[in-house]
Amino acid sequence: MTTKRHYLHPMPSEPDLKRLHWRAHHRGTREADLLVGGFFDAHHSSWDASKRILFAAMLEEQDVDIMAWAHGTAEPPERFAGPMTDALKRLDYVPVKR
Repeated sequence: MTTKRHYLHPMPSEPDLKRLHWRAHHRGTREADLLVGGFFDAHHSSWDASKRILFAAMLEEQDVDIMAWAHGTAEPPERFAGPMTDALKRLDYVPVKR
């Protein structure tokens, strides 16, 4: 028996997190949805208010830029450099079929 993994986790109940969840999972391309949405799902529970604000600001950026930061092909702007971008670069939160 195999278990099916869904790429969408349950939406949080808190209104601010619910908004961030929606924006993270509805980027415009499946690749960006998986990358940004997966990052949100893996890390949002440990974020304080300042991290939520930083993530919300990151969501205002272009998907190609966020993906380039995650893949290490471009340096993020100074305001995004740090622990959040370092975690984004690890890519250990993106589900991969095996």
